[in-house]
Amino acid sequence: MIEFLWPLAFVLLPLPFVARWLLPPIPSSAAGALRVPFFERLAASVGQSPGNRGTNWVRLILSSLIWALLVMALARPVYVGDEVPLPVEGRDLMMAIDLSGSMDEQDFRLDGRPATRLAVVKEVAQDFIARREGDRVGLILFSDRAYLQAPPTFDRSTVAALLEEARVGLTGQKTAIGDAIAVAARRLRDRPAEQKVLILLTDGESNEGVIEPIDAAELARDLGIRIYTIGVGSGQTQVRTPFGTRLVAGDGPDDATLKRIAEITGGQYFRARDVQGLAQVYAELDRLEPVADDPRMVRPSVSLFHVPLAGALILTFMLAVAIHLPGAGLGRRHKAAPVES
Repeated sequence: MIEFLWPLAFVLLPLPFVARWLLPPIPSSAAGALRVPFFERLAASVGQSPGNRGTNWVRLILSSLIWALLVMALARPVYVGDEVPLPVEGRDLMMAIDLSGSMDEQDFRLDGRPATRLAVVKEVAQDFIARREGDRVGLILFSDRAYLQAPPTFDRSTVAALLEEARVGLTGQKTAIGDAIAVAARRLRDRPAEQKVLILLTDGESNEGVIEPIDAAELARDLGIRIYTIGVGSGQTQVRTPFGTRLVAGDGPDDATLKRIAEITGGQYFRARDVQGLAQVYAELDRLEPVADDPRMVRPSVSLFHVPLAGALILTFMLAVAIHLPGAGLGRRHKAAPVES
């Protein structure tokens, strides 16, 4: 609908009529009159009366319309649309996902079939990302080195697509947990302290990188970053034997280090041994770091003042041209000059 930002401007509408009523008329001067001895015969020949021809109503109506359009433009008309929600300013949430070689272990089951650790992480993390409406979500992939795949962004679908494209060994075979924390800290250091969260997921212990995990955690703590660590895997590994593939006890995540990282930064450590356990971890993260609610609503508006202003200018031009055209009947109305014979 159309609204006016300055509706008080409409009090100016009667101004020309008030001025016409209050101000005295301009006195006519006989000295400036043109005296024509045969004026009566000249007026009769064109079908006009030699007396006062009165007010030109067409010109008065056009002038009034021009003034009304100018006042309307001054009142600042705008077209206001329907309410739309603004993205709620939530958290800057980084996800660091381990792509080391051990993430290819098939010690999980998904839909009744064996599945790799990474496949299960993708399945559960995709749902988690979709629920984080109002948060800026970023993605870090790490193994030998840590790489920023997506900075914190409201475009969660892009982050989800980048996670889906991740492959084991894409960045190496080892695990650089400290580097992943350092990369996240660099991206989050300038954000408000209450909004900086890192979720780090790994299935092993740090055995690569240029910075130790504990040192990186202390750096993150100084920058006000909370870190939630997730250790995934059943603690078993696949071994091929003459009798087929078997699961035997193997190395799991470094629980002590991951727990210490979470404690230093004010976060929490979770252990996920199966699909249900991992889903419960992300549900608990939703509870600990709830999605912002009560979105702000805004009604987009488009300024329309140029429409009545353009109409006023066009009518003014047309009126000016018509006044100076012979036979248009919009010229000034004068009282007939006295006749000299």
